[in-house]
Amino acid sequence: MRPPAFSPLLTVLSKLPPLFLLRWLVSLSLFLSVGTPALAQYSDTVGLAPGAMIAQASEVPPAEPAPPALAVVAEKVPLPAHADGANTAWMLTSSTLVLLMTLPGVALFYAGMVRKKNVLSTMTQVFAVAAVVTLTWMALGYTLALRPGSAFVGGMDRLLLHGLSLDGLAGVSEAPIPETVYFMFQLTFAIITTALVVGAFAERMRFSALLLFAALWSLAVYAPVAHWVWEPDGWLARMGVLDYAGGTVVHVNAGVAGLVAAILIGKRLGYGSEPMMPHSLAFSVVGAALLWVGWFGFNAGSALAADSRAGMAMLVTQVASAAAAMSWMVVEWVVRGRPSALGIISGAVGGLVAVTPASGFVEPSGAFFIGIAGGLTCYVGATALKRVFGYDDSLDVFGIHAVGGIVGALMTGVFASPAIGGAHGSVLKQLLGVSATALFSAVATAAVLVVVSLLVGLRVEEDEERDGLDISQHGEHLE
Repeated sequence: MRPPAFSPLLTVLSKLPPLFLLRWLVSLSLFLSVGTPALAQYSDTVGLAPGAMIAQASEVPPAEPAPPALAVVAEKVPLPAHADGANTAWMLTSSTLVLLMTLPGVALFYAGMVRKKNVLSTMTQVFAVAAVVTLTWMALGYTLALRPGSAFVGGMDRLLLHGLSLDGLAGVSEAPIPETVYFMFQLTFAIITTALVVGAFAERMRFSALLLFAALWSLAVYAPVAHWVWEPDGWLARMGVLDYAGGTVVHVNAGVAGLVAAILIGKRLGYGSEPMMPHSLAFSVVGAALLWVGWFGFNAGSALAADSRAGMAMLVTQVASAAAAMSWMVVEWVVRGRPSALGIISGAVGGLVAVTPASGFVEPSGAFFIGIAGGLTCYVGATALKRVFGYDDSLDVFGIHAVGGIVGALMTGVFASPAIGGAHGSVLKQLLGVSATALFSAVATAAVLVVVSLLVGLRVEEDEERDGLDISQHGEHLE
């Protein structure tokens, strides 16, 4: 018999009405988002976080008064009346590249590593996440995450995208892009972050549970963390925590959420006693290649401009990924006697993860060392760490994304160069940013999973799991 997931807690919570639990979830999320205002006074800012470059430009001609949130910017720099063509073209391209990372990048990367009976269901889950998060981001996520508000959560002026006009501008103040393009770029980040979590509980979650989890998690967990780091008034941004493209917001957040989900849902049937061979590593190699290419939009696109900083971000992304792929391959060659395809692609992804927070702040030499460290630590996270603690993180979401994100965030504090990003690094501040993100993600993710479990149930039945989710959840299978 499969041990029930967190059954003592559910015994109590199952007696409570669903409406009460939903209110409790919202209250918990708001408390965790706003309950520690004293921390915002920890330090003076040392420069803008990547999202802090997003001082949104005026939505009206410069001759008219600027909106209150932009008054300070308007006093210092006259804001353009029209979008910058070059920046807009680059950001349209970057948005497409980041969406490519999920569809089909993550879908193929994950599908190749599961068993044949779960290939279609895994790809369908990733595809469905893209649709669900698009709607939650439009309805509420964008305004909570990236609009001016408090230090912990955004305002409601873009609820259901109210006020998003054809001529509205965002981005760097001197050469802005349309806010519609900025919305799309940030949407692709919300999509891939939620999709990454899927790999931790692959082959055992109900499809209905996945849909509800994606909707709630993107709002209650991803949006607040994005606001903390990438909105200029966010408390981590004001402290000077550096996260250029998502080391904490995306990778630590998704990795910790994946670990919590893997533990609470429980291990796959037969885990540790039956072989669980990947269906097609060729799928995974193609998926990893799409991730590598798409990551240029992820990191270089975070400049929000077609400029020299975007060029440096692209260069250091390539260097770090190559260094990590080689470091994983070498250590695997030494430990196991031969390099593997799964190893080299996992190393490359680990390097991409590790350099993400640093990509707009470091020189190529710093990226090289971050890549080496990312490859080595992600190897340990995906092998030894999982064996020691015994959790079933199916596709190593924690071992690669959380471990790589933590290493990259801390090393950003070591290698950040003011000549590149205009900010000095601080390992202590980076550690605080990582710790706050990990703690919030763990607690809020657990709360989301409890609500989902009580409303629709988390896990498929044992016979459905044995038959495979392709058949049991979708009535389809591969020949």
